Amino acid sequence: MAQQIQTFSITAPGFYGLNTQDSSLDLASGFALTAVNCVIDQYGRVGARKGWTKVNSALNTDLSTNNITAIGELITNDGTSYIIMAGNNKLYKLSSSTITTLTYGGGGTAPTITASNWQMANLNGAMFLYQTGHDPLVFDPSLSTTAYRRVSELAAYAGTAQLGNTVISAYGRLWSADVSTEKVTVQWCDTKLPNKWNTGTAGTLDTTSVWPKGGDNIIALGAHNGFLFIFGKNNILVYSGATTPSTMVLADVITGIGCIARDSVAYTGSDIIFLSASGVRSVLRTVQEKSAPLRDLSKNVRNDLITYVAGEATTAIKAVYSVKDAFYLLMLPALKVVYCFDMKAALQDGSARVTTWDSIEPYSFGTTVGGTLYIGKAGYLATYSGYNDNTSSYRFQYFTNHTDLGAPSVTSILKRIKVVVIGGSNQYVIMKWGYDFSSNYYPYSAKIPTQTVAEYGIAEYGSNATVIAYYSGGITMSTLSAYPTGSGKVVQTGYEADISGYPLSIQKIEIHAKNGKVV
Repeated sequence: MAQQIQTFSITAPGFYGLNTQDSSLDLASGFALTAVNCVIDQYGRVGARKGWTKVNSALNTDLSTNNITAIGELITNDGTSYIIMAGNNKLYKLSSSTITTLTYGGGGTAPTITASNWQMANLNGAMFLYQTGHDPLVFDPSLSTTAYRRVSELAAYAGTAQLGNTVISAYGRLWSADVSTEKVTVQWCDTKLPNKWNTGTAGTLDTTSVWPKGGDNIIALGAHNGFLFIFGKNNILVYSGATTPSTMVLADVITGIGCIARDSVAYTGSDIIFLSASGVRSVLRTVQEKSAPLRDLSKNVRNDLITYVAGEATTAIKAVYSVKDAFYLLMLPALKVVYCFDMKAALQDGSARVTTWDSIEPYSFGTTVGGTLYIGKAGYLATYSGYNDNTSSYRFQYFTNHTDLGAPSVTSILKRIKVVVIGGSNQYVIMKWGYDFSSNYYPYSAKIPTQTVAEYGIAEYGSNATVIAYYSGGITMSTLSAYPTGSGKVVQTGYEADISGYPLSIQKIEIHAKNGKVV
C-alpha cells in the first residue's frame, strides 16, 4: 500500500520573528532562522520592508557625498515644521526638496565644529544641539530661519550651559549631561528659558554619591511620566518628581543594566527603549519587573546582537521608533545591518519579534509628528517609502526553522511545497528546500503573474501561480507551488524574491510529504 501523503501547515510564517538563540529543532513553526529585509506586516506575517526614496534631488555643495549623521524635526510655536540635519561638520535644513546650509548668525566668531554627532532637543519653538566638546547651538526661527548661533549668544543669557554630549527636553526645560571632562552631573535650565542656567528653577544634580558599586558615567538621559532616567553605562538612576527638579527624589537604582549608546534611546509614547551591554531593553519593563530584570526585547537574537555590537563604535549606533510603523530600528553601521524590533505586540516572554535589514545602509534616522521616517544617506536625505532602494531592487529572504515534520525517527519525502503570497507582480519567488541542516538547498523559481484584482472568494487554491483573491488595498493573493526532490530526517524551506516596486508577504506555507524509511 502506498504511503499516505500528509500535509504540514505554517499558517503564520515568520510571525514570531528571528530566533538564532535557541535550538532550531525546538522552535515553534512561527519562528524564522533567516528574515532579511523583512518586517512583520499588517497581516501579522513576514513581509518585505519598504525601501528608501531620495528627498533632495541634487547634492548640497557643503554636504557633497558625506553622510547625514543626525536628523531632527522642530515644530515652532506657530506649528511650522523644520527638518534639521548634520553632516560634514555643518548644519542644514530641508527646504522643499533642497538641502540648504545653515550659516552662523551669532554676530561674533563662528564656532569651530569638528564633528556631526549632534543630539537635538526642542524647547519653546527652538531647536538645541549638543555634542561633546562643542558649544551648545540653537536654531530659533524667531531669530533667523537661515542661521544658528551659540546658546550663550541668546539675549539675557545667564550662567553657563555645560558642553554636554546628551540633551533632552522634558517638563518645560532642557536637561544635559556628559561633559568630556566630567560625566556625573546633570544640568537643567529654568522653566521655558534655555538662556537661564543659574536663576529661577535652573540647577544641577551631582550623581557621584548615588551610583552603585563605585560609580558610573552618564551616557544618556530620558524622561517619562514625571520620572527622569539617568542612563549610566552600567546602571540606571530613576528620579521621581522631575517636574519640580528642586524636590525630585531618587526612586530606584537599576544595577547592572545601563545604556551603551546615546542615540539608541528612543521613545514609544508609553515606554523608552535603549541598547544595553546585554541587548535591547525597555525601561518601564525593567522598572516594573524587578523580579525578572534580565528580560529583554532582543532575547531571541541576543548572542548575535551582542557580538555584532562589540565591533561597532557606539557613537555611530543610531536608533529610532516609528509610531506609524510601530517598530524600533537599531542601526549597526560598521556591519551595515539594521535590526528591526516589531513593537505592535510582545511575544509571550516579553521579547519583541525581530527581523534584519542588510541593504538599506542608513547613517541616521529621524521621525516627524506626521509619521514620516527619514533616513540619512551619503549626500541625501531619504524617506522610508516605496518598494525600491533608490530605484534599485533589494532581496527579501525568509527561511523557516528546521523541523522533523512530527516524525523524528523517519525520513520525510517532500512531494509538494505550496506557498500563499500577497503582493508582487510579474516576478519570481525562489522557493528552496534542504535536508538535515545542509546549506545546499534545492531551488525552484515560481512566477507571480502580472496582478489583476479579483473579488474575494473566487478561488480557494488554484494551479501554480494563480491569482486567487482581492485581499486589501488592491493587493492580490497568489498560490505558488514547487515539487521537491530528495528526502531527509530534518527539513527546512526558504523563500527569496527581488523586491522592485511591489510589496510582498508570505501568508501561508503547506508542505506535502510522505514518510520514508526508519533511521
